[in-house]
Amino acid sequence: MREAGGQKTSTALRGARCGVLLLMLQVAAMAAAQQAPGVRLETVSREAIIQEVSLNGTVNPLRVSSISPAVAGLLDSVRVETGDRVARDDVLVELDDEQAVYELAAARAESDQARAFLAEAERRLREARSVGAGRNIAATEVRSRESEVVAARAALARLHAVLNQMEVRVRRHHVRAPFDGVISERSSDLGEWVTPGDELLRLVDTTNLRLDFQVPQDYFNRLDERSQLLVRQGSDLAQATINVRVPVTDPQSRTFLLRALQPEGAGFWPGMAVQAVLRVSTGKEGLTVSRDAINRYPEGRVTVWIARAAEGGTYTVSEKRIRLGTAFKGRVEVTDGLSGGEQVVVRGNESLSEGITVRIAEREAR
Repeated sequence: MREAGGQKTSTALRGARCGVLLLMLQVAAMAAAQQAPGVRLETVSREAIIQEVSLNGTVNPLRVSSISPAVAGLLDSVRVETGDRVARDDVLVELDDEQAVYELAAARAESDQARAFLAEAERRLREARSVGAGRNIAATEVRSRESEVVAARAALARLHAVLNQMEVRVRRHHVRAPFDGVISERSSDLGEWVTPGDELLRLVDTTNLRLDFQVPQDYFNRLDERSQLLVRQGSDLAQATINVRVPVTDPQSRTFLLRALQPEGAGFWPGMAVQAVLRVSTGKEGLTVSRDAINRYPEGRVTVWIARAAEGGTYTVSEKRIRLGTAFKGRVEVTDGLSGGEQVVVRGNESLSEGITVRIAEREAR
């Protein structure tokens, strides 16, 4: 009986020792997993390949006007200086209009006189018609008075046209701004005699600006509604709306004009240089990885770290040599070395070595 009891005790002790050993192994595995470097993984995917083109352009105003007078005259007043901001219809320059004002007054007097003549002719015609043609007044007299009314009306219409012409002439002695903008140049001063076509001022529209880029002609037919133009503002890129592409190429530079609207809130001014990135489709798909997954070596070797699942939520990493293609949107096309679906390390790959165990970083796991 003692032997049987001893055997049971020995078996129980061995079982307990095995349980303790198993628990210790699990704790050791958990500790090893906790000590493994934390990384971030990304699955190699297939997507449309985009090509990025760096562009240099210029900010141009939509409207630039050389302000000139519509009539000849002596420059009597200049109300603006270089750098002044003006609104549409603001008076910029005034010409001496004394003679034109007198001529306008004379035209008004003649128009009033013609209106009085017409009123008298109409009165005489009514009187003749009320008496009755052929009874107390000759029919020829009635027709004569009708002709007088027609002539008076024509004279009044002619003088009314002259009056309007004189009013326009007086108004043209006041040169107004055709749109909102800034005076960029002043060419004339008081006392100068100016004629139509002489440049007095230069007005630049600083609100409606366009970003003009010369783009290699190879990209003309590749532009579509999915193409993007990203304008550099400091260290950031802001998307601009492509407004028009001019289908005329420069035979010397082999480029065409691409014009875009400035991004909302951009602090551009006419004449500024601007840099942009044009993204156009290549028409094909391929495998891509994040730029952060790429390791480059001085001898020209390019690799990524591939992670394969192991026990306890850990991964084993191995380095794989690859060949790169087009880079875009923070991603790079992989033309050789990967088949798709692999998990590559994109964070924490700076100090990895072949075959070591890694874990998903806690921040990424959450």
